Amino acid sequence: MQLSICTISFRHQLVSLEYLAEWARSNYFDGIELWGVHARSLALQPQYDAKWLADMGLSVSMVSDYIPLVGDRRIAQAKCQSVCQLANFWKTPKIRTFAGHVASESVSRGERAEMITRLRHVCDYAAGHGLEVLVETHPNTLADTPSSIFQLLDQVDHPALKINFDTLHVWESGADPCEFHQKIEENVAHYHLKNIASRHQLSVFAPDNVYSPAGTREGMVSLFEGALDYKAFLADIITDSNKSASLEWFGDDVKPVLLKDKVAFAKLQQEVKMQELAFAL
Repeated sequence: MQLSICTISFRHQLVSLEYLAEWARSNYFDGIELWGVHARSLALQPQYDAKWLADMGLSVSMVSDYIPLVGDRRIAQAKCQSVCQLANFWKTPKIRTFAGHVASESVSRGERAEMITRLRHVCDYAAGHGLEVLVETHPNTLADTPSSIFQLLDQVDHPALKINFDTLHVWESGADPCEFHQKIEENVAHYHLKNIASRHQLSVFAPDNVYSPAGTREGMVSLFEGALDYKAFLADIITDSNKSASLEWFGDDVKPVLLKDKVAFAKLQQEVKMQELAFAL
């Protein structure tokens, strides 16, 4: 499994992409997930591009942004075109977005139909540029429960539509991440990995809180120290070199936590490889 850091983890710090890339390379990460805000800002610094990253042994695993599925169609089209251009510039095949910003149970049939149509158009445009559209499993979207996610995939019915499997948010929905993953794995193109100390603290990841410099970070914990058992979830996929994931850390002490998680991730990867080898013998 290829592992990336997210530039969004450094959203409240004054650091350059060059610094992040050097740090990621020196700590044996495979890539960088580029937040759309950062990707657009970097457009003014053309010395940083996909070749520059490749020369460092890195790549952009995904451009993560938010393409609106409601509201002014022209604004949505412009945003879609911009994100696709950025993805092509960084030579990544994946763009991440949300399926709206309202819980699936609160959306009317007509509203859902309009959002589905908009998302299909986004997939059409992205596919024309050689890209996949990854909808993130996330609360208060059309991808907030397994049943709504399956319905979304069926209704959009487009080969470019994939899932960004945010494991914690799947768990937050009440579903068993391992069981749901077995059913939807063929549609998953990337994974977000983060954890929480306890279920009652999940609200710490609400967008209004997590994007605010003054927001609380209470409950955010290292990947293998939280309420979600990542050893069990990752056991069947961590040695698959065709899969990719990002450590999505929103708390303080960004570099120490990411490094701690990377070391633990590599250790688990090695343990699983040894188990697979022993089983094969």
